[in-house]
Amino acid sequence: MKKNFILNIRTSFLLITTLTTLLSLFTTSKAHAQTNATWIWYPGDYEIWLSNKMQNRRTERGSFLPPFWKLDSHYVLIDFHKDYDIPTAEEAELAVDGQYNIKIDGKAFSGYPKKISLPAGKHRINMKVYNQASVPSVYFKSPHVVSDASWKVTFEDKEWIDASGKASDLSATKYVDAGSWNFNDALSMPSMFRLPVKPMKAVSSNKKAHSILVDFGKETFGFLKLHNVKGKGAINMYFGESKEEALDKLHGELADSITIDQAKADDYTFDGSRAFRYVNVVFDDNVSIDDVSMLYEYSPVEQRGSFKCNDEQINKIWDVAAYTMELNTREFFIDGIKRDRWVWSGDAAQSYLMNYYLYFDSPTVKRTISALRGKDPVTSHINTIMDYTFYWFISIYDYYQHSGDKAFIAQSYDSMKSMMDYCLKRRNKDGLMQGLSGDWVFIDWADGLSKQGEVSFEQMLLCRSLESMSLCANIMKDAQGATKYTALAKDLKTKLFAYYWNAQKHAMVHSRINGKQTDNVTRYANMFGIFFNYFNEAQKQDVKKYVLLNNKVPKITTPYMRFYELEALCAMGEQDYVLKQMKDYWGGMLNLGATSFWEEYNPDKKGAEVYAMYGRPFGKSLCHAWGASPIYLLGKYYLGVKPTSPGYNTYSIEPQLGGLQWMEGTIPTPKGDIKLKVSATEIKITSATGTGKLRIKSKSKPVSNGAAITTLANGSYEVSIEKGKDHTIKYTAI
Repeated sequence: MKKNFILNIRTSFLLITTLTTLLSLFTTSKAHAQTNATWIWYPGDYEIWLSNKMQNRRTERGSFLPPFWKLDSHYVLIDFHKDYDIPTAEEAELAVDGQYNIKIDGKAFSGYPKKISLPAGKHRINMKVYNQASVPSVYFKSPHVVSDASWKVTFEDKEWIDASGKASDLSATKYVDAGSWNFNDALSMPSMFRLPVKPMKAVSSNKKAHSILVDFGKETFGFLKLHNVKGKGAINMYFGESKEEALDKLHGELADSITIDQAKADDYTFDGSRAFRYVNVVFDDNVSIDDVSMLYEYSPVEQRGSFKCNDEQINKIWDVAAYTMELNTREFFIDGIKRDRWVWSGDAAQSYLMNYYLYFDSPTVKRTISALRGKDPVTSHINTIMDYTFYWFISIYDYYQHSGDKAFIAQSYDSMKSMMDYCLKRRNKDGLMQGLSGDWVFIDWADGLSKQGEVSFEQMLLCRSLESMSLCANIMKDAQGATKYTALAKDLKTKLFAYYWNAQKHAMVHSRINGKQTDNVTRYANMFGIFFNYFNEAQKQDVKKYVLLNNKVPKITTPYMRFYELEALCAMGEQDYVLKQMKDYWGGMLNLGATSFWEEYNPDKKGAEVYAMYGRPFGKSLCHAWGASPIYLLGKYYLGVKPTSPGYNTYSIEPQLGGLQWMEGTIPTPKGDIKLKVSATEIKITSATGTGKLRIKSKSKPVSNGAAITTLANGSYEVSIEKGKDHTIKYTAI
């Protein structure tokens, strides 16, 4: 027991004292401008290895619960290669994660040297590294030769790839992202990486003879710490996102137990991180515990986005949404902190979008996308879910539109092609997707939702995925691929309307079975068709009236699909209606005491039943990433900022107050922030990036402090926004 105490204290000390170093690791990597030494590896391997570690931390009441899909592994043997030319000999230091040999011009050094002498002139360094347990990685530093984007790596497939992503055969035009992160110190071995922690005290404690019930005041995540533990016997911990869950010893989702034999009082910190607000610590007669606290674990990404308005409930919704994202932003974007703690593609696709308006942390996006894809050969859909595969395709192009990062498209393109080949081979005779053996057609958690036949929603996502493939093929200058994917997308889009549009129902039907339309109309394909811009104006108005605003069409109860439903309505200019929906839906969770947003909310449920899901009384996650969508909606459709060319080189601002009197906020972009304040009579904008176009409607021509104003039709005006200038526009909102 004493040994365990020492290990836990040592672990806590390590996590806390390395915080300063770890903070630098989450800054945006600029691999192609690397001037200092950094740890390097085969591109994508570290992401796969790290995600495997994270996703296998899940437990339920002390039982290990791993993912149910295929997990790939890193390449265990890597050859690192560097040609250099230096005027004089110099000494180099190196650090390696794994067994290795090192050669210069084919001549090997004996043993495992930590320092070598580099001869002057033109020479070649080769390092071969083997590591089964973690990713083979190298740190190399001399005055003129450093491990960075200029190194090449291979897993013995005989095709050299620069760490910066460029194939040695220039005709191959194969580019991938750098196989590095910001591990820029020889002692910062990538396999040692841990998220930072900070101490946190409970806000209240109810101590009885043999139990302590603590409340940390809000949903939180980290390592439980027991203070001055003494005695001999059992200690049981019952974690709860709600008080009811913590007090239910039989049915709570998370519980742990330890046995101690400790004559001298000492602290105990648990190795496993847990999600909770409440913890009920119950201990035997011969055991005593003075107090309970925790080490809060977090990802030190910078919150750059903001939103504030005259409506305090909306402000609270935005703040709680931001905290929900904070909790679910870890090494990767995960679905929820209590139950799964896995990387799900559909959940992550929404987290990326929220991230663009809250953090704009590109490294976490890229790590998550890479980890989800894994390696070839493809043997199943991502997470085994058909629609989640399609979200993966769409999210890559979304990332490019927001970041302008062509290198990541290059790194991902081959994996995109093989993943799409897998999908296309699974189409039926009509060229449509339907669930085959091993496929999970998810769509949404909804009672009675049919997944049978050829579901229109899946065809729409495939069509968008093919369009994304075509766009990425053009970026890669793959003319043959662009032609192929464009033709496939065009053909499928034609089939979408031929097979699913029903003029009498003014909407797309849910599915086809045996070649015939079903009578069922659901919201899913119809709302995606709006913001994918697949419908003409008349069809959009029909869908809005007969589907989105029609209470006879089954309602959506998950924040997951409410995200897209409200986006479709915002795209149709229904910000007034959406604001009321946000206040009702997310405000409804706040009224029930939510401190982070949930996996599902149904206002018809009362009492403790609001915590139930999956047939379990506390199965519902009360902190789910997809619950944070107001961040995205308020940033994109109220403040109205979005890129119109990759990386915000150009962008538009179309603010919509939607019933608010005023609002202000900050939108992060790759090259700086866009800040604006909006009322019905004045708009102030400062931008640190690109060239913007402000589009507004006004009863008379706006007046600006020097910005060019163009008159459009129907009382609309366009104002040019220049980088680095403060703009003030006076107008009268219509």
